[in-house]
Amino acid sequence: MRYLLPFWLAWSSATLAGEGDAAGFRERVAPILAGHCLRCHQGKDAKGDVDLTTASGVVEGAGEGWVVVPGQPGESRLFEVISGEKPTMPKSGDRLSAAQVEAIRAWIAGGAAWPSGEALKADPSDWWSLRPLARPPVPDVGPEGSRWARTPVDAFILAGLKSRGLTPSPEADRRTLIRRVAFDLTGLPPSPEEVRAFLADPAPDAYERLVDRLLASPRYGERWGRHWLDVARYGDTHGYDKDQPRPNAWPYRDYVIRAFNEDRPYGRFVREQVAGDVLYPGTADGVEALGFIAAGPWDFIGHAEVPETKLDGQLARLLDRDDMVSNTMNAFAGLTVQCARCHDHKFDPVSQEDYYSLQAVFAALDRADREYDADPAIAARRMELEARRLGLVREIDGFRSVARAKVGAPLAELDRRISEREANPGSRPGRSPAYGYHGGLSPVADATRWVQGDLGRPVAIARVVLHACDDDFNRIGPGFGFPARFKVEASDDPAFGSGVAVVADRTGEDFANPGLAPVSFDAKNLPFRYLRVTATRLAPRQGDYNFALAEVEVFDPAGANIARGSTVTSLDSIEAPPRWRRANLVDGDYPADAPEGLPELKARREALVRDALDEAGRLALIEATRALAEVDREVSALPSRRKVYAGTIHTGTGAFRGTGPDGGRPRVIRVLRRGELRDPKQVVGPGTAPICRDLPSRFDLPPGAPEGERRAALARWLADPKNPLTWRAIVNRAWQYHFGRGLVDSPNDLGRMGRTPSHPELLDWLAADFRDGGQSFKSLHRTIVTSAVYRQSSADDRAKAGTDADNVSLWRMNRRRLEAEAVRDSVLLIAGKLDLSMGGPGFRDFAVEHPEHSPHYEYKLFDPEDPRSHRRSVYRFIVRSQPQPFLAALDCADPSMSVDKRNESNTALQALALLNDRMMVAMAGHFAGRLEREAGDLPARLDRAFLLALGRQPAQDERQSLFDHARKFGLANACRVIFNLNEFVFVD
Repeated sequence: MRYLLPFWLAWSSATLAGEGDAAGFRERVAPILAGHCLRCHQGKDAKGDVDLTTASGVVEGAGEGWVVVPGQPGESRLFEVISGEKPTMPKSGDRLSAAQVEAIRAWIAGGAAWPSGEALKADPSDWWSLRPLARPPVPDVGPEGSRWARTPVDAFILAGLKSRGLTPSPEADRRTLIRRVAFDLTGLPPSPEEVRAFLADPAPDAYERLVDRLLASPRYGERWGRHWLDVARYGDTHGYDKDQPRPNAWPYRDYVIRAFNEDRPYGRFVREQVAGDVLYPGTADGVEALGFIAAGPWDFIGHAEVPETKLDGQLARLLDRDDMVSNTMNAFAGLTVQCARCHDHKFDPVSQEDYYSLQAVFAALDRADREYDADPAIAARRMELEARRLGLVREIDGFRSVARAKVGAPLAELDRRISEREANPGSRPGRSPAYGYHGGLSPVADATRWVQGDLGRPVAIARVVLHACDDDFNRIGPGFGFPARFKVEASDDPAFGSGVAVVADRTGEDFANPGLAPVSFDAKNLPFRYLRVTATRLAPRQGDYNFALAEVEVFDPAGANIARGSTVTSLDSIEAPPRWRRANLVDGDYPADAPEGLPELKARREALVRDALDEAGRLALIEATRALAEVDREVSALPSRRKVYAGTIHTGTGAFRGTGPDGGRPRVIRVLRRGELRDPKQVVGPGTAPICRDLPSRFDLPPGAPEGERRAALARWLADPKNPLTWRAIVNRAWQYHFGRGLVDSPNDLGRMGRTPSHPELLDWLAADFRDGGQSFKSLHRTIVTSAVYRQSSADDRAKAGTDADNVSLWRMNRRRLEAEAVRDSVLLIAGKLDLSMGGPGFRDFAVEHPEHSPHYEYKLFDPEDPRSHRRSVYRFIVRSQPQPFLAALDCADPSMSVDKRNESNTALQALALLNDRMMVAMAGHFAGRLEREAGDLPARLDRAFLLALGRQPAQDERQSLFDHARKFGLANACRVIFNLNEFVFVD
């Protein structure tokens, strides 16, 4: 037996069905086999060589053993593997329901009829989560059930309980309820005064008013924003090898918190995070929300240090788009499309072409800081000015095109130099970051180093010009690395072993440092292919010697530089791009003796353009230039723009140049056979997966549409009311955070490899009600937390547990442990140190070592008494490579992963962290100080401690134990004990 004992479908002529039997097979049995078995057992790749698509479709040599013995379920292997206490099939996904097992049993017992010639086929779209979403009727639970039920949610739960012979648990006491709902909605415990007021409130709607007050608190957005940030993979550093910080990631975090507090309709919340800049132009939210696209980890080396022209650079960008695609589809749709990167999805209706069509949606994007205006009025004015500026620039470019046709090369060269200078605004005039070529270092001056260029073919060489480097290292400056003695040679032999012509020989005496003046040699029109510069005495550096050149120009008799862009080789080279590399020697970029700044270059260009135009053209150009300057002055007078790290068009240069220099045009996306970059297939356009007949899977966009229209199309598709996945996925997440387990216990995967719903009708009712009722999170929470099922006691019942040990039916409330952030925030609150300031850059609870290269984030060097760190944990600066030790011990989410459900472990390390972590020790001291200020003697202080931490008075034995401990070890140590109680770290 490999996967399951081989099936041998033995169908005699007696089992072939008539019309009546055929209808029963098609209605009751075929859907079960197609929906749960054919995913593994069909076609030539059937698991265990078992093909269940036809009555006799078994792979030859499958082995022995009857799968189905007509009329005898007990002798049939099929029935055996799907039934019993521990069924072995289906291998993945949920077990078959009792009704489905009975349908198979009855079919076999009735003769296992299979219609003649009938073949089953798995329909990937025939899956519960992909079926159209409609609001099911609320079950009728009768008069007795109606007395218990408070919301429609309860009717669905009660119907499920009755089907299993179970009854709900009694309502929890009021102290438990206020603590439970306060943590659920705000992540903080209620104060003793709030508990006292709620316990004393006799109004029948006291609980509902409590819920409304908690939902209106700004703490609500901080609590539920943290849940969404888990899913979005939010972090404040890049991750990978060089875990550099993202100082401008936090505006996205603040956007999420604000959206929850404002009860943003979910459809808009989705659209903003995928295409807010397009669908809601001029709004800060529309740009800040795009932080979702860039929220995950990012390979700094693969992007910033490896160009996109190299295979490794292409791979880094492929994986980056995969991250954008998977994060978007997992978070909003609960669909694992990333499985189709290398092959068609094995289980869900996602082909490779579908997957790469989703990559095409994000094909223009990179992760970078994006500027925006927080004030909509300023944003509107800037957009108006930018539109006017674009028109003027196009008008001026038209005049330049006319002039370029007349003037030719001189104007083209000025355009090139201006473009390079504008692309490197931080470099000083005359020197770009690409310094030049740098040979290996030598401990002695009299060492040989050489570098040579391949001109491609023998060419007449009229003149050779050497340009020295300009580097401030050791205060050398102009002339850095220029050799004291050298020679320039030409040859057709790349090894320079024969046929060598000497262009210049300066090896007899030291050559004076030329500074930035070009060093020129007459080559007498010698026809050669290779030109070599050999240094025989190197330039002094700092305790060693080196050879460096900024540029070598080789001119032909017509005056053209034939060395530009040629292939460079050398004895050795320090390759540290963009600063030093062989290619810099022939890139046309070198420092000048009297460099012109950008204004001077532009002035020269405008003079050339004006001279080439007629009178009318000159006047029009002058007016357009004046108007452009006025627009630029207005733009510069606007308030400074903010920055957010987001999915955007990157306009830089070098390795990480993005699509900005290409006008933001999306990269061409092809299907990759087996996901291999070296094996590209057909080009694909933007689209998504065909999960719904009413929603097209390809976007009908014109070829020249701006890249944002691709994202806008996906955003509309995701938030479309006809999309069944989006609405099921989000209400399932909300349910999970309230009950500890979703109605579907695989929140990021609602496909065939995920779990099936425990209460499918309830899930669909919640999803349809949420979608059609304003898409309000607060209304959804109110419906859930005011329900009778939510208000149940969490006390165990052995009899009920014997029927439903995992409490899938929700016959009681689940007892849940607080998340790491809720524990930390509660400690700060109870100690009287919690700073409730909202928004802005995150606080840093670490010190940074080696920040310039690969930062080390050292938590042990941070002082927990620093008041800057006493804010809520959602505002913490989150590092990917080095998790915060205390929070990590308490199962804090890994920001490099989409955490749809946090782990809940119980380890000795957690108890040690709660007892001995430096923050816990410090806050225990502050807790003790608060008690001394707020209560009189030691017993009163211990009573106050219990009220603050647990919302109740201590029992007599608890009071006595803590009293003895405090007398012996001090009040602060007694406070540490309270922080370590299970009751403190569990919701109820």
